[in-house]
Amino acid sequence: MNRRLWWKLSGTLALGTLVLFWVISFLGTTTEQQMSFIARKHQETLKDWGHTAERLYLAGDEQALARWLEQLQREENTWAAVVQSEIQPLAGSELSPQFEEGFRLGRNVEWKIHLYFTENPIMDLTFADGHTHFLITLPQRMRPGAYLPEARLFLKAALPLAVLLALCLVIYRHLMNPVRQLELATRQFSEGNLGARARALLGNRNDELTALAETFDRMAERIGDLIQSQRRLISDLSHELRTPLTRIDMAISCVEEGIDTQHFLPRIRRECDLMRALVEDTLTLAWLENEQPELNQEDLDLTDLVDTIAEDARYEYPEHHIRTELPEQAEIRGTSHRALAQAIENVVRNACKYTPAGGTVMIRLQEEAGGYRLSVEDDGPGVPAEQLEAIFRPFFRATRIRESVPSGHGLGLALASRHLDAIGGRIRACNLAGNGGLAMHLWLPAVRM
Repeated sequence: MNRRLWWKLSGTLALGTLVLFWVISFLGTTTEQQMSFIARKHQETLKDWGHTAERLYLAGDEQALARWLEQLQREENTWAAVVQSEIQPLAGSELSPQFEEGFRLGRNVEWKIHLYFTENPIMDLTFADGHTHFLITLPQRMRPGAYLPEARLFLKAALPLAVLLALCLVIYRHLMNPVRQLELATRQFSEGNLGARARALLGNRNDELTALAETFDRMAERIGDLIQSQRRLISDLSHELRTPLTRIDMAISCVEEGIDTQHFLPRIRRECDLMRALVEDTLTLAWLENEQPELNQEDLDLTDLVDTIAEDARYEYPEHHIRTELPEQAEIRGTSHRALAQAIENVVRNACKYTPAGGTVMIRLQEEAGGYRLSVEDDGPGVPAEQLEAIFRPFFRATRIRESVPSGHGLGLALASRHLDAIGGRIRACNLAGNGGLAMHLWLPAVRM
């Protein structure tokens, strides 16, 4: 079973999920990274405060420094102080230059700030002497990550929702585009456009929906063929019935007027028999075309069947030389005696009908791989090469045939072809070289499964 669509959808969902998690992780990490630093303008403000504190301290005006610190704490609602630190190594140990350079009582203004701590960190701006420090608890307005809750809400809710909506849109369009094309073809077909097809509208797509479109095309082709066949059948039947009905109408008029009653009554009977046969053949043809039955119920000896049909033909056409070349036995299993007999009889009758008096009809039965080939050759006028396939269409009569034998309705070979299709056989026609004539070749399976 074709599972291309399943793989496409599952692959799209899996890839979309992986991309979603990666994007959320990447954006979350990047956002927190960028939000963890104090804004540049606030860094400059803190540095300016450090310079001011250092200037007041170096000026030796402790009261001015105290007033400035008090004002700063009040305005920023924070804590600030200027302190000195002195580190004394013990037990003969020494301080490394790296430690002395990097030692601080608080955090450098350029360091990252932990966004998840509830208390604001103490910032350290060291004076030039390296031992005096301006310390200040980072004012709340300078704390980074002010928009962290909104960013987290966006990353955990809005972004996944947007990605999922986009993914759903992609899947929806992937599914609905062929469905719309199929709906369009269905609507066109329902409106009478029997040539409407869906597969060509899907391009190079190849999945379950393509298989559905191909199934629709096969159904549409089958229904279209049936409708066209019925239309042709009705049109041809009405055309074929018009002539005998006209003759019957004329004969009845003559009978009503008392003109040669004994002559016209048999004529009316013949025309009625002709129409009855025509209607029966047409109904049989319609049944074979519409139902497409598989007739595979009987076993028979093809040699006996062909020999019987040939004998009947000799009785019906005594002026013809009907010859046969048959094997002693030709067993066929799983076929239909009635369908096969009617097909062969129609072909033999057709050959006899168009063979002139004194002519020869040759019937040969030969065994081939998997079946038998039955050939029926006549001495008739043959068929134009371009019409060899058309003679198996209902009501079709080749030009030469119409000129030589005006009777007949063109259903015999059509019925033979449909009967053979129903039992797994086939038929083709070809003109004989030399003096002309037509050969019908029937291939029949030895075993119909």
